[in-house]
Amino acid sequence: MENATIARPYAEAVFALADAGGVLDKWSGLLAAMATVAAVPEMRAASGNPNFSNEQLYGIFVAACDRALVVEAQNFVRLLIENDRLNLLPEIRALYEELKNEREAVVNARISSAFPLNETQVAALVAALEHRFKRKVKPQVIVDKQLIGGVRMQVGDEVIDGSVRGKLITMAGALKN
Repeated sequence: MENATIARPYAEAVFALADAGGVLDKWSGLLAAMATVAAVPEMRAASGNPNFSNEQLYGIFVAACDRALVVEAQNFVRLLIENDRLNLLPEIRALYEELKNEREAVVNARISSAFPLNETQVAALVAALEHRFKRKVKPQVIVDKQLIGGVRMQVGDEVIDGSVRGKLITMAGALKN
């Protein structure tokens, strides 16, 4: 069974809990911290080690977290350990963030530029994307020297390619025809 399929009910349960309590952002932070710990190779090895009891594994996990866990998060970790699902925390977090973004009408945008962008340039691109998609945009800006120049933006499965590289590829295709 695919990890996302197994992780979905956990993500939905945490989202429902966080949404009912009005603490979506707080749980985003908690899940980010817990997912980071769960993804560490030593933690993955410990969670698969039958020599550790559930309580020992819980102690190791909580000690490795860089923040105090609220009671609900502690209970959630215990549940994941009991069901041998601790390794799914990264997937649970990703699915939770999707649900949160959907609730808040937010889309993630990957903005790739050949050169570093300043805050004004990023703000202008975000404003244009928000106008186009009629949603709040959460940008992830990266520098990709292969673009040669310009910007390439991806929101979901839609790509807006204004890069020099993209234009060269388009021109090459047109010349072949």
